Parts: sequence; C-alpha cells; structure tokens
Amino acid sequence: MSSNRVQPPLRVVLADINPQVVQAWLAAFADHPEIEIHKGSILDERVDAWVTPTNARGLMDGGVDAAIKRHLGAGIQVRVQRAIRDGFAGRLPVGSAVCVSSGAINPKFLISTPTMRESAEDVSETLNVALACAAAFQAIHRQNRDAPGSISSVALVGMGANTGQVPARVCANLMWTGYTLFNDHTFDDYDELRATILAQLDDIENAPADKPVRIKRPATRR
Repeated sequence: MSSNRVQPPLRVVLADINPQVVQAWLAAFADHPEIEIHKGSILDERVDAWVTPTNARGLMDGGVDAAIKRHLGAGIQVRVQRAIRDGFAGRLPVGSAVCVSSGAINPKFLISTPTMRESAEDVSETLNVALACAAAFQAIHRQNRDAPGSISSVALVGMGANTGQVPARVCANLMWTGYTLFNDHTFDDYDELRATILAQLDDIENAPADKPVRIKRPATRR
C-alpha cells in the first residue's frame, strides 16, 4: 500500500433521493466540508464518474443500477460484465470494483462495486458498504494511474441503503470509514484492501452505532 493523493484534489459528491440518507451523511461527514452532499438523483450530477452499487455478476436489474442502465443504455451492462469477466473470472468480490467507459459525455466513466453477491440481499449486518466504498476509490486511483487526470470528480449514492436494507445512519458511517481511510491511499490489489478492513473488524463492530468508525490508518509503505 502506498500514499497517493490525487492532485488536484478529487471532488466527491454524495447524492441520494432518500432524505434520511442525506441527513445521515450531513452528520457523518460534518468534519469534511470538502464533501458535497446533495438531495437528488445521481443522474443529475455532472462529474467524471458515477459509482453504482451492484452485485457480483454486474446484473443491473434493480435499484440505482437499473436507473443508470435505463439512462445510459443497455450497453453499459455489457461493458461492466465484460470487465468483470476479464478481471475477475465473471464474479466481482465485495471489496473490489471495475471502472468502464460509460459511452456518454456525462459521466465519462461508471464504477461498479458490489455491496452484495446476488441481485437482492440484506447486507445490513455486514461491512460490505465500507468495502464497496473503499473499492470505488481504489478504482479511481487505478484509472488515474493508467490515464492521469481522467477522473477528477465522482458521485456516489447511499450504498446499500435501498436494496441492501442498510439503515441510513449505518450506511453513512460505513461510507465515512471507506472515504477517510482509502480516499488518499492506493493498495497493491483488492485483496490487500479487504484484508485491511477485515483486520479491524472488532473496532468497527464494537463502535457505537451513532458514531463514525475511526479505524486506524495503515502505515504508508515507502
């Protein structure tokens, strides 16, 4: 793992139509004024990349996935599934992500990261939201490593808060965890990212439900 601060700073937008998610974000990210929080559809956000919570096979048949497929066209699912097939043998593990061209001007890229294995799964008792959020930022780092400056802004929804049945406050706190730990660090691979979060499982599970999880940052490898 190495430090990799994006220059200029990555513009991060959190957008959701659920007012409870928006209020939970405002509380969880109160110490991060650089984060833009909007009540509304991610489809209205003008950024370089949208992040969509998906399932292991990249089937865009429900929730935000389905709305994005309707908006961008059926070809987006083909590109996502091709990337999953080529990079992950057809099944994308929770805690990993793919970044594909959207085929549109806005956004230029779609980042798909699973919060669940199947199309509809209760993940309210898991760390999947933190894993998915962290993986999305790793996908941005990787894209910018391969094509510097290609993603300078990104929009995310309340991950797992709809189909995944994650309560708004828990969703916001786990997204806070994923953002604060992984926004400015790049991992060698997604296995290392997952291991870093899961190694701190006790700290996350034992934290008060109404507090963001301030898990220990990994040491920077030089």
